[in-house]
Amino acid sequence: MSWMSEIFAEGEWVGNGLRFATEREALNSGCELASRWWVVEDYRATPSTDPVNYRFDAETWKNIRLDK
Repeated sequence: MSWMSEIFAEGEWVGNGLRFATEREALNSGCELASRWWVVEDYRATPSTDPVNYRFDAETWKNIRLDK
């Protein structure tokens, strides 16, 4: 199991291909993305069955791709 961020914009929830190990990482990633977009109304973390492929670095406030 993994977690993904979703952004609510223009009347719908949308996500991307980033998957995190924890709900907190996904929420932080959504918050960081929302801070750069004007049209975001909300953000959330939702469970995913996809494998984890990113981590969120709270010190640099950036998504870090994991090596395969």
